Amino acid sequence: MNSPAVDSEFEFELRVCRWAEREWPPDGAREGSVIVARQLGTGNRRWDTIVLECDPVGLGRRARFGERRLDSDLLHVVRNAPAEWAWYREALPEPDYPWRYVREAVHRAADRGVVETRRDGNRVQLRRTWPYPDWLRRVIAIENKPDLDASAARDLRPQLDRDVALGLADEVWVATAATGDRVEPALLEDLPVEAGILLVDPADLTAEVAWYPRTLAVDDPGTRILENQTGGARDLSAGRFDYADPDWKAAKRLEIAERAYERGWRSFVGAMRPDCRHFRLREETQLLPWCGAKERVQTSAECAGDCPAFEPEPPAWRSRGWPIEGGPGKRCRALLDDRRYRRRPDPGDGEN
Repeated sequence: MNSPAVDSEFEFELRVCRWAEREWPPDGAREGSVIVARQLGTGNRRWDTIVLECDPVGLGRRARFGERRLDSDLLHVVRNAPAEWAWYREALPEPDYPWRYVREAVHRAADRGVVETRRDGNRVQLRRTWPYPDWLRRVIAIENKPDLDASAARDLRPQLDRDVALGLADEVWVATAATGDRVEPALLEDLPVEAGILLVDPADLTAEVAWYPRTLAVDDPGTRILENQTGGARDLSAGRFDYADPDWKAAKRLEIAERAYERGWRSFVGAMRPDCRHFRLREETQLLPWCGAKERVQTSAECAGDCPAFEPEPPAWRSRGWPIEGGPGKRCRALLDDRRYRRRPDPGDGEN
């Protein structure tokens, strides 16, 4: 491999996402469907890239519930809605929050057409529209570090230790740019042995495995590392830990999967300004954002309203063959949305 430097970790992340969408799993045949998303996780941890390995039939049946995610409250309703009419307080499991919020979720689910409701006197009854499918097989977490030097490895190690201890993802990987050295530098860094190492050539979107990960025990209780020892021979401080039960982990995995299903990784324009006259989508091995003012792939943090180079699209651009409701920026957003939704199955795929 001969990997040129990328302009930023953001660009490397987009290239890893595209590689994963095309080629996952590494060194193996794909069995099922794959969904890739970016920058998702829990309140305390956000992963750069998430790969969902999905059952294709279940994924097709999930499509019947719409493109938008089902949040934790909606999942509580949809997964437990009965096949026959029943009062919602008798049909649904006892929540760990007030019932009035469950009632609100029942109405939201009905508004989206994923359950049916009716009134029996003062009582709200519900029944399911379709059974919620078992569509998620595995969750893969990838951290992207194009230049994994010793300093980056030291910063990354505590995060990976927490990922391994909690066991929320089935596998944890580190993706880094291949150097072509006889011994890749990533193999010499102090990373947990449970984490896999992926060497990526961002130019031609190829990758090879330098170290295989261990499969984590997602069905067992996990350990939350709240505070770890600072290290050193004289460190006598005690670490602080908490435990995550398997039910919490299963619910959290499904919530993350639902968010990934809705967002995908091509939603990066949502945090950018495609209505800027300098914004482009440049076709290489994939569509990447490009800033004409900076003459490079810009990051989402740079591409904002306070960017000194920002200039709105001239109004004339919106009348020269472009739809009257928007100019090139709207077209960029629509194009990426179209490609994102194309990765999802048609609802009919899960009928059989």
